[in-house]
Amino acid sequence: MVLGIVAGISCLAAVAGAEDPRNETAAERGYRWLTTKPFLPADFDDEIFENLWTVWPAEAKEAARQATREERRRLTFSHYGLIERPESDGRGTALGYVADGKGGWVMNCLACHSGQVAGRQIPGAPNSNFLLETLTEDVRLLKLQTGKALTHLDLGSLKMPLGGSRGTTNSVVFGVALGALRDKDLNMRRDIPPPKFVHHDEDAPAFWNVRRKKRIYADGFAIKSHRPLVQFVMLPRNSGATLRGWEPEFRDILAWIESLEAPRYPWDIDRKLAESGRIAFERTCARCHGTYGDGGTYPEKIVPIDEVQTDPLRLQSLTVEYRRNMRESWFGDYGREAYINDPGGYVAPPLDGIWATAPYLHNGSVPTLWHLLHPAERPKVWKRTESGYDRSRVGLEVIEFEQVPSAVQSPAEKREYFNSRLKGKSAAGHNFPETLTENEKRAVLEYLKTL
Repeated sequence: MVLGIVAGISCLAAVAGAEDPRNETAAERGYRWLTTKPFLPADFDDEIFENLWTVWPAEAKEAARQATREERRRLTFSHYGLIERPESDGRGTALGYVADGKGGWVMNCLACHSGQVAGRQIPGAPNSNFLLETLTEDVRLLKLQTGKALTHLDLGSLKMPLGGSRGTTNSVVFGVALGALRDKDLNMRRDIPPPKFVHHDEDAPAFWNVRRKKRIYADGFAIKSHRPLVQFVMLPRNSGATLRGWEPEFRDILAWIESLEAPRYPWDIDRKLAESGRIAFERTCARCHGTYGDGGTYPEKIVPIDEVQTDPLRLQSLTVEYRRNMRESWFGDYGREAYINDPGGYVAPPLDGIWATAPYLHNGSVPTLWHLLHPAERPKVWKRTESGYDRSRVGLEVIEFEQVPSAVQSPAEKREYFNSRLKGKSAAGHNFPETLTENEKRAVLEYLKTL
């Protein structure tokens, strides 16, 4: 049994059965806030969700039309990469959405940060199936058809991309945009000039690795704290006083994130080969990614962009001025926290549970660990299956293409294909494995299953 699933279900049981919430741990409270408290207005309601299939392409629409209501829910979850709650009876909101008590679905962190691997739910795993942009487009279209009012996400996505492919989002820029009208105390101001937006896609990192870090984000510029989590609920309707007043809740949410444990690889491992891989790994990879097992250490090293050579757009998306302003605000405790205003590269992440975090690199451009170890073999274009897992290459089960098929025309169809030729989506860089022999790469691949 995956430990993270047990932790998530235990939290739910504690919340459901506790007579006195004060008996909860901070982590249990954090999970309760995430799964029950609507910090934002609803994105859509039950009626919209149940009828989304009516705006699908013809073939998918016909399959849904002939399905039962229960089957249609499963089809809808599959279509958009939604995940059922562990305690679900097949009704209510998806994991990653909170019911607002009026039939509305309110999105939260778990929409991107709790996914499935090989068909198994793993709390804190990146939801590499989520299609936020397509879901929002379909919700907006159905609202317009039925005369329902558009909400913040429907309108915001007309001005800003939400995600260019299945499983990735423009999340960093969401925080930039939501903070553009706030002063250092998070109060609304209309006289602040909007920043330049550098839109790009990012793969959600695994939550369970937060516990090993002192800094957060792909470039490690900010000290780990609960406060930056508040960025994503900064809609104008939430005043500065309201946002600051939610600090205890977000402190608990960080406690839940840090309570998660990396899942263990569920299949057989060649232990002799893995031990050989450990030796090769510690010789070539550990200086950046750390060591594992008893006494393991993690250096949290920022690797300069000229050295790692992965796609630079994420690094370029935040200016020195933006980072400095964030440090001087409530988020950085008014300058008391040691932010890095110009990190110059990306942090080599911890690799605990790496088997369950595909796709790889900060932009999710590499589908398996085998491809990560073989830079020249990375596919230009690939499309994943919904729940297939490639045990031999360790990662997503994918179909590889030289280019997006010409028959694929609509934006929604194109999001099903990861196109590494697009800006911000390059699979280049991280060429360090080239120093390994082929036998060493095979051994390192086996070792990575043990982490």
